[in-house]
Amino acid sequence: MRLGLRKGSADWASRWPWRLSARLLIASSIATVIGFAAVCTSVLLDMRRGEEALARQTLENFASGIDADINRNIELYDLSLRNVVNNVGLPEIADVSKPILHLILFDHAATAQHFGAIQVFDASGRLTIDASTLDPLPENRGDEDYFKVHRDNPDVGLFISKPMLHRGAYAIVLSRRINTPDGRFFGVVAGSIRFSYFHELFGRLNLEQDDTITVLRRDRTVIMRTPFDLDVIGKNLNTRSGWNPANLPDGGSYLGVGPVDSIPRLYVRRTSTSPLIVIVGKPLDSILRLWHLEAMRIGAIMLTLIALALVVTMLLAREMGRRAQAEKRLEELASTDALTGLKNRRKFDATIESEWRRAIRYATPISLLMIDGDHFKAFNDKFGHQAGDQLLLGFAICITDSVRRAGDCAARYGGEEFAVLLPGQAAADAMQVAETIRLKVQEWSDGERATVSIGVASVTPVAPMDWPGLVSSADKALYAAKAAGRNRCIAATVPSLSLVA
Repeated sequence: MRLGLRKGSADWASRWPWRLSARLLIASSIATVIGFAAVCTSVLLDMRRGEEALARQTLENFASGIDADINRNIELYDLSLRNVVNNVGLPEIADVSKPILHLILFDHAATAQHFGAIQVFDASGRLTIDASTLDPLPENRGDEDYFKVHRDNPDVGLFISKPMLHRGAYAIVLSRRINTPDGRFFGVVAGSIRFSYFHELFGRLNLEQDDTITVLRRDRTVIMRTPFDLDVIGKNLNTRSGWNPANLPDGGSYLGVGPVDSIPRLYVRRTSTSPLIVIVGKPLDSILRLWHLEAMRIGAIMLTLIALALVVTMLLAREMGRRAQAEKRLEELASTDALTGLKNRRKFDATIESEWRRAIRYATPISLLMIDGDHFKAFNDKFGHQAGDQLLLGFAICITDSVRRAGDCAARYGGEEFAVLLPGQAAADAMQVAETIRLKVQEWSDGERATVSIGVASVTPVAPMDWPGLVSSADKALYAAKAAGRNRCIAATVPSLSLVA
């Protein structure tokens, strides 16, 4: 059983070198795969960043065009309001007729179809002049926000109201304060831009599904948004929970979920000093659609190549293992005695050469047992060669069972003679091992069929010495044991060896 364990250990040891080689191959393949995957991942990330940068540039140009159109119309309308503010308080027009007054005040007024008629209200909010008629109906706007803002704050300038229902249509009201020559509040001039203007402007644009355009006041009140949603129009985004206005500074961009819905988008805010802010948004799915397809294609190719590389690596590793096992097996066959399973003479000579040098280098003892079967020739002649082979195999099992250290070397030296090399063992320990072997053989053979004689030699070698002297001393001790009656162990007493007690 112990012999079987030692053979199992030898098999495991024979597989260990090829496992190292196979593991190195597998590790190299995995490192290569990881390297290629890292390169591909880096390329894909660069492609993604490129897609996002291109989309950001496109949206900036898009927002710039929308902003230019909206603010150009606001500037044109504001010029009309300024003309009224500058002329309505002139003393020269106090006594002119209504048609002449209209010509003076509204000659440069913007008249696009989406612009409402300009109206002038006095300090109490009563309508006094209406560009759409010479005889305006009684009307009072004193309670409107745009009137109260100018009444209470003389430095507001152009004020844009929240979206509201104005003169029968949804619109934003643009207004300015009118002052007397001495700076007192004189009234308000107001006009409107209907929502139809924004609908027409956005309708001319080629928008994809879930693209958004949002027009805000400076206080982030939503003036207009497409897709159009009355629940959002007029709301202030600063009040939206979970939304930080600093996410989208002037001229900046933001990638993520906005304050209105849960669709992730790339938002771009146009840099502008105008009273309205234009923000455009495009869904990430739309921006990265082509990138996703390309990533899936490259990913599929990479997975296929990785799988192929791993399969080839495993096949090569298996073949390397088989080859290493075959080479190890050949090495074992070349260094192992076929009958007993012990090391052969060639392997023993190589081992004692190596251990002798190590003992000299580290000044450690080394011992050698020379073992010979007693009366083996007579046994072989009497019972036959097959029985003799079984006897030698029994000797080998007893030796193997007695030599327990990994560094010890048990070998068939020739014929019925065996050798056991014990590196690091002194004479006393070597004698104990020898006696253990002798007793095991005696017990195994019941003291009648066969016994062994053992010669023991131990030495702490120095540089001038060589190992054949140790073999010769052990061999002489073996012959001494034979001469002394066999079935015994005798230690060498050769003067040329420094014996270790």
